[in-house]
Amino acid sequence: MCVLYDNFLYFCSSIMMKKRIAVLGSTGSIGRQTLEVISANKDFFEVEVLTANSNANLLIKQAIKHLPNAVVIADEKYYENVKQALSSYDIKVYTGNESLAQIVEMSTIDMVLIALVGFAGLKPVMNAIRCRKLIALANKEVLVGAGELVMKTAKENNTSIIPVDSEHSAIFQCLHGELYNKIESVTITASGGPFFGKTIKDLQHITPEQALNHPNWSMGNKITIDSATLMNKGLEMIEAKWLFDLSPSQIKISVHPQSIIHSLVHFEDGSVKAQIGLPDMRLPIQYALSYPFRLQNQYKRFSFSDYPSLTFFPPDTTTFRCLPIAYYVIEQGGNMPCCMSSANEMAVEAFLKGTLPFLQIAEVVEKTIQQIPFLATPSMEDCLDTDRESRLIAKEIIKKQKSKTCQ
Repeated sequence: MCVLYDNFLYFCSSIMMKKRIAVLGSTGSIGRQTLEVISANKDFFEVEVLTANSNANLLIKQAIKHLPNAVVIADEKYYENVKQALSSYDIKVYTGNESLAQIVEMSTIDMVLIALVGFAGLKPVMNAIRCRKLIALANKEVLVGAGELVMKTAKENNTSIIPVDSEHSAIFQCLHGELYNKIESVTITASGGPFFGKTIKDLQHITPEQALNHPNWSMGNKITIDSATLMNKGLEMIEAKWLFDLSPSQIKISVHPQSIIHSLVHFEDGSVKAQIGLPDMRLPIQYALSYPFRLQNQYKRFSFSDYPSLTFFPPDTTTFRCLPIAYYVIEQGGNMPCCMSSANEMAVEAFLKGTLPFLQIAEVVEKTIQQIPFLATPSMEDCLDTDRESRLIAKEIIKKQKSKTCQ
């Protein structure tokens, strides 16, 4: 078997040119794990570009270690610090959101991994698509807010978008080799987050520290809170619609506390395929980077003996109202998912700052949706306008909620 694997590696290296990767959002959780994967597979990948929003110190350390062609620090006040720290290295340093969007156009980039949080990823994604770059997408909000536009543009430019989220990677893996077989439905699993089984009464005084204490996954703050509210599953349902051309009625959500089965695909003949693995984001990251090949790694292996019981439950949509809100906005379509996603970003940020109670995250999202004019077929500018307007409205709602709480 060792000889066979060595031969396989030789075969892969002979037909798979080393990919030069741009990691957008390299200082976040997904970005850091992506660099781990790249470091462990130097024969197949190298870092071409690194970007960060404001974590200049970590960006500098990453740049010195990986020696990319260029880095971007989006927050301009850190530009001089980064530039000076990297002055003795052959690394170009840029700053600003426009540079972040334009850096993906570099001809030396083969693949762009989008690990940016929020709707800030839209412009870089669209630019990368137009430049026909291969895209590994770990950003939920881009497809949620502008899925129809993104997928249409990708098709027009013959560009592949490979999902990095564990759930969508699982569906993607299950569909490999099933080109001509019709999907009946898919089931996206949810861990249930730290509050699985809790009631509304139990969640009255939840702190950010409690909500960030995820039982299975190590993720960034925003996505961890989304997991706690089940908004994460709503966003993933909308993503799945666009990635796999599904109707909302074809997408089911099941709470699976062990986080071992990441998604299931149900085919029209009654067969079901599931992708199983330990909750480790490096696995879907590596698969996205190496697709269609699987590369060896030393990560901990799954064993059924460690998990004698795998359980599944329907989501509690009464306590966790973000999930039904997501189903509502995808049925409405147009710019409503964008509005929901942007309002949720603002509400989560306020909760993390301690200025909004946990249970009011859904309330802020719902009230924002009610105030945004509906656009059936939004352009990119419409999406950006909806994003800006939704944030302003959500901000005002949060202020009013805060003043009520203080009274």
